[in-house]
Amino acid sequence: MSKIEVDAIDKQSGSTLTLGGSGTAVTLACGATQTGFGRSGSVNWDTTPKTATFTGVSGNGYFVNTTAGVVTANLPASPSAGDIMAVVDYAGTSDTNNITVGRNGSNINGSGSDLVVSTNASAFTLVYVNATRGWVYKDKI
Repeated sequence: MSKIEVDAIDKQSGSTLTLGGSGTAVTLACGATQTGFGRSGSVNWDTTPKTATFTGVSGNGYFVNTTAGVVTANLPASPSAGDIMAVVDYAGTSDTNNITVGRNGSNINGSGSDLVVSTNASAFTLVYVNATRGWVYKDKI
C-alpha cells in the first residue's frame, strides 16, 4: 500500500473534490476531527431533565420531566432542512401531565398546530423538512 503525505488538497477545476471511488469509505484516523459534513443523524443529549418551558436547540435531545406539571418544549426558531431535535418523557408521566411540543412558527407534520404528547414513556425525534411539512416525526406518541 502507498502512503501520500501533503499539507493541503485543493481542486484544480470545477466545484467538486472527490476522495475515494464510488462506494469507497473515507476513514478519519483516531483522534482526527472533521468539519463541514453536516450531522450524522444523532443528537447530543442534554442530561438535565427539563421541568419548565424551554426552547430547544437543533441537534439536541431533551429529557422532559412532567411529574410536577405540563412542560412545553418549543422547537427551534428559523430551522433549516435537516435540523433535528429529540424529546423523551423522562418520568413516564405524560399521560397525566402532557408534553407540549411548541411549533415556534413552523408546521409539525404539515399542520399549524402544536404537538401534544399524552402517551407515557414517549421518545421521538423530529426532523425539519421544509416550510410545508415543517418538523416531521415517525414514532407513535
